[in-house]
Formats: sequence, C-alpha cells, structure tokens
Amino acid sequence: MDRLLITGAAGQLGRVMRTKLAGLADTVRLADRAGLGTPADHEELVQCDLADAQAVSAMVAGCDGILHLGGASTEGPFEGIVRGNISGLYNLFEAARANGRPRIVFASSNHTIGCYPQAERLGPDVPFRPDGLYGVSKCFGEALARMYFEKFGQETALVRIGSCTPEPTNHRMLSTWLSHEDFASLIEAVFRVPVLGCPVIWGASANDAGWWDNTHLGWLGWKPRDNAEHFRAGVAEAVPQPGSDKSMARFQGGAYVDNPIFKE
Repeated sequence: MDRLLITGAAGQLGRVMRTKLAGLADTVRLADRAGLGTPADHEELVQCDLADAQAVSAMVAGCDGILHLGGASTEGPFEGIVRGNISGLYNLFEAARANGRPRIVFASSNHTIGCYPQAERLGPDVPFRPDGLYGVSKCFGEALARMYFEKFGQETALVRIGSCTPEPTNHRMLSTWLSHEDFASLIEAVFRVPVLGCPVIWGASANDAGWWDNTHLGWLGWKPRDNAEHFRAGVAEAVPQPGSDKSMARFQGGAYVDNPIFKE
C-alpha cells in the first residue's frame, strides 16, 4: 500500500511493529501523543490525541490502511478509558469513513472474554464476558466496528490479542502468547486478503495449550508459526505455578478478574 498508519506507535507494541512492518507500505505514518523520535526516510510522524476529532481526521487522511494500537492499553480509571477507547475510537472510525474507509486492524483484547474459565475452548461467536472496564471498552470497540461495517462497509479485523510479548513469562501466557512475528504476519495477511469483512480473530500463536479456536479463518491464509510450549520449562523454573483457587489459574483474563474499579 502507499501509506500505512500505526496509532499508539510510541507504545511497547507500537515500537515493535514500527520496525517489523516497515516494508508493508511505501510510507508508514506513526502517530501517538508521546514523542516518536527521529523519522526514518519512509516514515511520517504525527502527534495526535485520539480525543481530538479534527486531529484524528488529519491523521487518517491519505492512509490506505490503519493498525490501531492507540488508546488505553490496560485497566485504569474510567475517564481515561473513555477518552482513548470510546471517544477516541469513535473519532477514528468517523475519520476513516470520511477518508475512503481504509482497512483497519483493531487491537481488541482477550479481556473481552476474561471471565470465561480456562477449561473452556472458545470460538469467535461466544458472548462477551469482560473482566473489567478496559475489557468493556474493547467490547464497545468491536460493536462499533461491526456497526460501521454493516452500515458503511468499513472493513476491520477485530484482533483479540492475548499476550503479545517477546516470550511468555508466566503459566497463563503459555496459553495466551502471541509472538511479535506472528502478530506481524497476521497484520500482513489482513491487508493482503482481497475481501476482509469484519472478522473476530484470536490473537494467539500456535500454542499447544491454547484456549481459542481460529479454524474459521482458513480463508485468511494466516498460519502462526510460534508455540509457547517451547518456553514451558523455563516458565516452570522461574515462576511458581498459581494455586487452583487463584484467578491466574481459573479465568482466561487472569489477574484482571481481581481488579477493583479504579478511581482517579
């Protein structure tokens, strides 16, 4: 494509994808509220608050695809979640609608279904069971994307990211891990496929202990290659196994189930 927009580009995952997706477009437009350093020759840097509708519209203009990693990325006070993940996401979809409907990869979350037990294997159509306000905001984001698809034909991949880190670091992540390489290849597949629609995609690698079923995605041509099982021995040595009564061993959302409602 000519121009790919990556929001939240100063965040941990945004910095990784800035490098891994450098060849996906002639120009990569990087956006965040925080500083983004010095641009490479193929990069454009944009400082933007998602809550500023005019700034978001300017950020999206001229882009052929959007990787949306911006907004609140963890549980926190409601006001911050609303600003980034509800008002900000609405601004993004309105900007996309006004600027030719570039295809979007929406970073949703496993916390939309975090209250399911770990013993249950989930397909893409299970009802939401969020484990906190952050998870609720991602449920809203998926519903918003579906509405924009049904009404306006806006194509969006709803990627329920598990744990996208260099390697799994606890027992739960042996089921939820998504390697950086597999996430990058998923993004490439989303922008490569001729027709996308608005699918739910479980953002996890090919983990032997995985909880999520992506067999509905044969048409996408994405085959994750990494497997958290290779790290099991190291995790077992470094981290105690949580007791069977603990949320980290009971619920797919892990410790997020135990969070209170945070206040400012």
